[in-house]
Amino acid sequence: MKKIYSLACFATLLLGSCKKDFLDRSPMDVYSNSSLWTSKQDVTAALNGCYSGWEYGDNVVYNDCMTDNGFDQFPWEGYETLASGYATPNDYGIGRWDFTTVQKCNWFLDNVDKTPSTAISDELKARMKGEARFLRAYQYFIMSQNYGDVPLVLHELKPAEANTVSRTPKAEVIQFILAELAAVAPDLPVSYEGTEVGRITRGAALGLKARVELFNEKWSECIATTQQLMSAPFNYSLYPDYAELFRPGNANNQEVMLDVQYLKDDNSAWVLIAVAPNSQGGWSSISPTQQLIDAYETINGKTIVADPAYDPAQPYKNRDPRLDATIIRPGLLYEGTYFDPYAGTDYYKNNNCSPTGYNVKKFIQDIDDFRNTEYGTDIDNTGLNFIVMRYAEILLTYAEAKIEAGQIDASVYSAIDAVRKRAGMPAVDQLVYNDQSSLRTLVRRERRVELAMEGLRWYDIQRWKIGEEVMPGTVTGALLGTVDANNGNLTLTPERISPVSERIFNSKNYLFPIPQKEIDLNKNLSQNQGY
Repeated sequence: MKKIYSLACFATLLLGSCKKDFLDRSPMDVYSNSSLWTSKQDVTAALNGCYSGWEYGDNVVYNDCMTDNGFDQFPWEGYETLASGYATPNDYGIGRWDFTTVQKCNWFLDNVDKTPSTAISDELKARMKGEARFLRAYQYFIMSQNYGDVPLVLHELKPAEANTVSRTPKAEVIQFILAELAAVAPDLPVSYEGTEVGRITRGAALGLKARVELFNEKWSECIATTQQLMSAPFNYSLYPDYAELFRPGNANNQEVMLDVQYLKDDNSAWVLIAVAPNSQGGWSSISPTQQLIDAYETINGKTIVADPAYDPAQPYKNRDPRLDATIIRPGLLYEGTYFDPYAGTDYYKNNNCSPTGYNVKKFIQDIDDFRNTEYGTDIDNTGLNFIVMRYAEILLTYAEAKIEAGQIDASVYSAIDAVRKRAGMPAVDQLVYNDQSSLRTLVRRERRVELAMEGLRWYDIQRWKIGEEVMPGTVTGALLGTVDANNGNLTLTPERISPVSERIFNSKNYLFPIPQKEIDLNKNLSQNQGY
């Protein structure tokens, strides 16, 4: 899928880009380091190289396959190995032990001050440094979440040095990340225009800071950071239509704070072919689970267990609209036909069909968006930008931090209600959700359904320490039955699609194993406990 470089290998990389705009890329090997730092164009090329590969759309989508939200039916892709609890140090690559971006950013930061002030202003140089420092901090956020202690490398390493570094305690890495984000935020603009759209903004820096603060239980700091983002000079707001939010024609809207930018043909995204159902030429690599479907409330604002109006024989009727906006489920009208995983092209036992009877819809509301349009030649060559952070997350982050800090007030309900009402759900029932425990349950469920298939569920399981509760057992799919091809009506049985996976979970699984390949190269690296 994507290239993974060892710590030793990346020390020799000088990757870059820049032809005429932010997304165009050419190899940096046409430059030498001694001649590079002479003009604004050179510095821009070097910085654009830092952006290349900083994040991937497939990470955003596939990451939920490591959780109770999703299942990846193809063993060679590696996600089910992690989700099932059987990962070993020899299962290399999925956890993203990858210092390539760190090294590129270090190289940029080590050299950019060679550029004369006549070529680039101090203000622009500070902004560019801020972009590189953010990209480096983001990589350390991902790696420290997945592995805990990781080497904190802040300067370009030569190959010999790369094989001598040791792991830095996670607490120090987190402290570094937060300090970096606080330092660079003032130097970054609130927004960009034209071909500069997609670069790191001040809001992205503060948004990542809030995420890191939340994940590390820094409640008061997190509240303060999210309050900044909810006030001027920022003007983020929820996009009016939840389903339409993810369509390519609505990219870079008022809710998007950080995304991975793609162009068809040049730096294109391929991952939609892994999302789409077989009838649309897809692979069904990412199959939503019944456990996720059951998390969506009814349209009455109650869980399916608490609502007497919920009908198990018609489980998709009168549910949270985000269910049908996120999941292609039996009987759903999709691309002109009623989705039928029980027969025909999408039969769940066929190759490249979802073994759970569910497919992801969130990124392919209308798959024709990507077929011979400005956004794609087909679903394996698209220009869809994948959202990494959006304002709905900030609202839920604010609410969660306030709940955990014991500061429950009207603003907590207001933040959650904004997310729910945008989706077409009723306001929070304050008679039911009226204390810290009940509100904690609510905001956790809201995060799960609002952000489903957006790559954050694993980190929530990890930080809430609920892996032993939600991960072990059988991954289940839809009830068996039939779909009326004329109207989508379902006739379901009590029996479910056969179990697709059996999972275990032990406390060691909250962290991934350090790749054995890295330990073989560098004896100073220790292994995570239990591996």
